[in-house]
Amino acid sequence: MTTALMVFHDRLRLSRVNRALARRAAREDPDDVVVRDMYALYPDFRIDVDEEHRVCGRADRLAFLFPFYWYSAPALMKLWEDAVFTPGWAYGDGAAIAGKRMLLAVTTGGAEDMYTADGRHGATMEELLLPYRTTARYLGLDYEEPFVVHGSSRTIDDDELARTAERFVRRLRG
Repeated sequence: MTTALMVFHDRLRLSRVNRALARRAAREDPDDVVVRDMYALYPDFRIDVDEEHRVCGRADRLAFLFPFYWYSAPALMKLWEDAVFTPGWAYGDGAAIAGKRMLLAVTTGGAEDMYTADGRHGATMEELLLPYRTTARYLGLDYEEPFVVHGSSRTIDDDELARTAERFVRRLRG
């Protein structure tokens, strides 16, 4: 199975956790995992829709790695979705990606207990990620359980980060 891993982090080189996950994934066989730093590819926010359609069309799984900012993905990811998930290609006549798999890999700055009904945010990650699950369903994608890393910038030591990156790669292989 080929996974296209789209990394949406506007300051990836400064990100400890997202960078570690992306770097570890990049060491996989490129026939299995293709890692794409979307902010490096599109610093001007001009999406090459034809290229993105080709990448998505070749992959069996579309994976998105991003920090969860203010209960959402970074701006370029939303722009990418709007540009790439077009009628006649992503859904409707054509539906070129129907039947593929979709994996979200999300990092949060807050601790896991903050993402509960009684926690600081008043909602679970499952609830907060519902728009992505709904999008996957609409596009005919098989939505996989998200890979979530909580407390990414504060509480993860180097050993735990290495273990987390290995767990992430196992998910990408599966």
